Amino acid sequence: MGRAFEYRRAAKEKRWDKMSKIFPKLAKAITVAAKEGGSDPDMNAKLRTAIANAKAQNMPKDNIEAAIKRASGKDGIFTEITYEGKAPHGVLVMIECTTDNPTRTIANVKSYFNKTPNASIVPNGSLEFMFSRKSVFEFEKPQMDLEELELSLIDYGLEELEGIEIEGKTSYVAYGDYTDFGKLNEGFESLQIPVQKASLQRIPNSPITLSEEQMSEVEKLLDRIEEDDDVQAVYTNIE
Repeated sequence: MGRAFEYRRAAKEKRWDKMSKIFPKLAKAITVAAKEGGSDPDMNAKLRTAIANAKAQNMPKDNIEAAIKRASGKDGIFTEITYEGKAPHGVLVMIECTTDNPTRTIANVKSYFNKTPNASIVPNGSLEFMFSRKSVFEFEKPQMDLEELELSLIDYGLEELEGIEIEGKTSYVAYGDYTDFGKLNEGFESLQIPVQKASLQRIPNSPITLSEEQMSEVEKLLDRIEEDDDVQAVYTNIE
């Protein structure tokens, strides 16, 4: 989503009791990472990141270990799928899913759009060029000087560093090209800076601004999508 909109929703989510929704999504990310690169976090950077994200959300250790173990079983087979859609008021929507039943997932996603006036699913690839894929790392203010940190991370692919405030608390976000995710992750590890959340995100190239009334209408659709257990992430072109 647009950065301002993303932070607005992040603040909203802090007030929601969504552990029942968050933990299954985090568990899927861990299982997929373990399936792809092995169950040893020291040898699997994607798994290491997925575990760090889960710990940042206070996911219990037993849940994390169960998710890793699931990768070696028959029920650890997931497919990663992206869907694209258009919402009212010129809003574009990119939906990333991880599912063990693609037929169920697309049926659910289509139903959310069908229930929303002036919204529809579009063929994959229709909106891809409207977003840039970026590596995104969120972290609290480090002990070292921010300018020194920025210069150090540039060597690992940093493109931009900015501070954000959510509910009165300041955090920092580092952006880089999506191909530099591994390098940037390595940079934070080498500088011994704990990362609160690391992910590949889709940043809109031409963000739009909505009125409060329009925002409220679109958020109803986005909430339905995000609450689906198969949906891992949702991005829009809203500023």
